[in-house]
Amino acid sequence: MSKNISEKTLQDLEFSTVLQHISEFCISGLGKQRVLETKPIYSRKYLFKELHLVDEYLSSFQNENRIPNHGFDNISESIKRLAIENSFIETDAFLKIAATSLTVNEQIKFFKKFQVLFPTFYKLTQGIEFTTYVDDEIKRIIDISGEVKNNASSALKQIRRDINNVRGKIGSSFSSALSKAVAAGYLDDIKETIVDNQRVLAVSAMHRRKVAGSLLGSSKSGGIVYIAPQATLGYSREYQNLVYEEKQEVIKILRALADTIRPMVSLLEEYLEFLIHLDAVGAKAKYAQDMDAILPKISKEKKIFFKDAYHPVLWKKNKEQKLKTVAQTIHLDEQQQIIVISGPNAGGKSITLKTIGLLQIMVQSGILIPVDERSETYIFDTVLTDIGDNQSIENQLSTYSYRLKNMRYFLRKCNENTLFLIDEFGTGSDPELGGALAEIFLEEFYNKKAFGIITTHYSNLKVLANELDNVTNANMQFNERTLEPLYKLFIGQAGSSFTFEVAQKNGIPFSLINKAKKRVETEKVRLDKTISKLQKERNRLQKTSDSLENQKEKGKEHLESLQEKELRIQEKLSGFQELYDKNQKMLSLGRKVNELLNKYFQTNNKKQLNASFNKWVADEKVKHAKKNPIKPKTKSQKQKAKVVEKQIQEVIKKVEKEVLEKVVEVRKEKKKEEAKIAKAKSEYVYKLNDRVRIIDSNSVGTIDKIDRKNVTINYGVFTTKTTLNKIELVEKAK
Repeated sequence: MSKNISEKTLQDLEFSTVLQHISEFCISGLGKQRVLETKPIYSRKYLFKELHLVDEYLSSFQNENRIPNHGFDNISESIKRLAIENSFIETDAFLKIAATSLTVNEQIKFFKKFQVLFPTFYKLTQGIEFTTYVDDEIKRIIDISGEVKNNASSALKQIRRDINNVRGKIGSSFSSALSKAVAAGYLDDIKETIVDNQRVLAVSAMHRRKVAGSLLGSSKSGGIVYIAPQATLGYSREYQNLVYEEKQEVIKILRALADTIRPMVSLLEEYLEFLIHLDAVGAKAKYAQDMDAILPKISKEKKIFFKDAYHPVLWKKNKEQKLKTVAQTIHLDEQQQIIVISGPNAGGKSITLKTIGLLQIMVQSGILIPVDERSETYIFDTVLTDIGDNQSIENQLSTYSYRLKNMRYFLRKCNENTLFLIDEFGTGSDPELGGALAEIFLEEFYNKKAFGIITTHYSNLKVLANELDNVTNANMQFNERTLEPLYKLFIGQAGSSFTFEVAQKNGIPFSLINKAKKRVETEKVRLDKTISKLQKERNRLQKTSDSLENQKEKGKEHLESLQEKELRIQEKLSGFQELYDKNQKMLSLGRKVNELLNKYFQTNNKKQLNASFNKWVADEKVKHAKKNPIKPKTKSQKQKAKVVEKQIQEVIKKVEKEVLEKVVEVRKEKKKEEAKIAKAKSEYVYKLNDRVRIIDSNSVGTIDKIDRKNVTINYGVFTTKTTLNKIELVEKAK
């Protein structure tokens, strides 16, 4: 794809303002710089990849698997220094490099884990080497506070051990000198202070010669002198030498670490580039989320269909002022190749034109756009614009001269893969001559099969639009009574300029307007008047049509809702009936099985149970046969009937087996229960006044006397004696 989207086009469409808004969502200075440098992408493969990256990042806001934090420091200077032989960088710079390596590796692991959700990111990160070598090597030498670790080298370990020893000696020697000076009364009240990062004695000036040491200063009044004790000075010199050795050893260690990391410089550059790219993609996704933007379908056919499209800059400005932005719908294809928008000024013609151009440029720069999800567009090789008054003072060109020069450029670049946008087409010269030339230009663009939108006041261009097959007139709707703009594009009819109506509304005397009308050709006034009437009539019809369409949609929705409710009710009734029939059948079967089992428990006659069960099954079979008669007519049907009969017999046998197993199980349970009751009875200790009866007897009496295993029972009229094992408890004594 050739690079045919000029800086002028980007400037005309306020593309830099959009980039400024996107850059505000970046989390790093490098990411912000990358966004502000965004240009249209001329490789289709790279463009589609960029669009899908932004779309996938946007989708992460809606699912639980949010992309991990990818904040990073600018390590570009550190990488440059690291690349120089025998160089080294400071410890904090190494830690920033380690953090960058760790962040990228986390991203690689994340996108590998969720490659189904983020296929484009997965493919992108698969090309980056995953290694913890950089992070491991740096963390082995430097701790999280930015200090080189003691065990980074044996020499450093020994030096730091010696430093600690000398510090101890300095402290003890100073304390000793302090105690002696205090005892001798040589010190001021403050006793000690710090000078040049070392402890000193605050000696009264009169005793300065009595304290051995080095004089390091005095107070402003001169009453106090500051002396470093002689014993401490020797240790301090030793300490300074050790500190110097420590510093040199640290530099040596960092230089060695730099040598270790140096082969990874190109990988670190790749890591940094990935994080900058990710920051820019993330900013575009956050911008898309803020204005509810989406990725439209990219069509292979040459067409633009932007449904409910917003101008991003206007939308943001109106949102800040709490104003509503009117959405526009534009459709360009082979049958509607060019749209000519006409109508009075301040009606929204220019902003509509800019909306389409800006959204197209945004898509071709890898940015999602605020349109309906059913929108689609094509990727054009060239986008040409001629918007606004471009009078050039430097080049001493008039507006018309400039625009003619621009048209020459248009004619040279224009082809079937071009989208052109021209505001106030043909203006800047004599209306008659300029209009005629504008007609020729429009026909040229049309013949070259370019797509485009133009705005104009020229009547001849409106007429030409009606005459050319694939060119369509359009107008920005106005309230015909108040002449207030509605900012809504209407396709299919040219717009009146409402010149005299707007003049009258703005207070121009009616007499002057009449004089102006007389000076204009009668036919032109009549044409404009006719267009004005037609536009008003079309607006009224459109309102009626919209109202009827809304009522129709509401009626349709209501009918569908009623039908859906009726269907659900029918389904529920059918389900209830089926459930009821099934329950009734199960109750009937259950009652019959219960009846057979009760009879068996009474008689304990297994043969009779089998006979009754078989008879019942046979009766059920006859009933089923009557309801579902099987009348085999052919040999195959008879064979099928036999198979079904065999299956029924198998089911009956299975049911018989299950019933008998149930009977055995019930009997076992009954015996267990009886044994449990007998055990409970045998273990019960009878007491006086317990109500009991002799086993197999109906008479109930009260225990009057218990003598070991013998018991006397009082029946009221008489008493009887028996043994404990022959009675059973009816009610315990209260």
